[in-house]
Amino acid sequence: MAEESPDSAYHSNGSSLEEEAERMEDEEQERLLSYWQSVGRGHQVDVPRDMAEPIQQLTRNNNPQGRQTIPFTLIQRKEKLGDLLYEKRQYGKAKWACIKMKEKQYEQSICLGFMKLMRYICEQNSSGLYLGITIPIVTIVHTNESQSEMTQSVTVAYYLPEVLQDEPPHPFDSDIIIEEWPSTIVYSRSFRGITNEDSIMREINLLAEILESPELCLQDTFIIAGYTNPAAANRHNEIWFLQRP
Repeated sequence: MAEESPDSAYHSNGSSLEEEAERMEDEEQERLLSYWQSVGRGHQVDVPRDMAEPIQQLTRNNNPQGRQTIPFTLIQRKEKLGDLLYEKRQYGKAKWACIKMKEKQYEQSICLGFMKLMRYICEQNSSGLYLGITIPIVTIVHTNESQSEMTQSVTVAYYLPEVLQDEPPHPFDSDIIIEEWPSTIVYSRSFRGITNEDSIMREINLLAEILESPELCLQDTFIIAGYTNPAAANRHNEIWFLQRP
């Protein structure tokens, strides 16, 4: 009986190692997809199977060192008895990938909008590359004139990394639009937890009370800045008031 050559044993071993690695990767992808689908059901959002790869890629690259924070200039910090009430910042002119959503609930809009942006970030773009995470992901929200309730229309936006600002990759999804936003001064206040119509209106009213001159800001347009993904339980968020041009 012929003996197996060392070369064939190596190839056989290598193949089984590759198969095992592939099996483990598939299992991890299924676990992550199942988790996101579970979270999605809580927000009345269906997470489709084609999100498995973007979710895995985003999770793999989701480490603090790999995230680029949107640059800004700090103008002022307002404190009271050692607690930070708000910050006044200036954000420079920049390009953002934006998608408009109009679901029945705010949570549905941000989850569905974020998934579309995830696909764009995770290779579904003209460069075919993973673009990298920038934080925060922001959502533009609107209220009625009396600031008593939010409208359904929101815009979810992703700041393009600095190396891509001059030539942003083209999205395959025609719903995603690349926009250039002008330099803006914002008044920012941090808060934690879920973001929904009630919590956002509460934060808007709270910051309006704290600011010395809220009338200097837009009265019907605000930004929710999210530093953790919508699947996280205890999210780190900010409410931004936009100073009038």
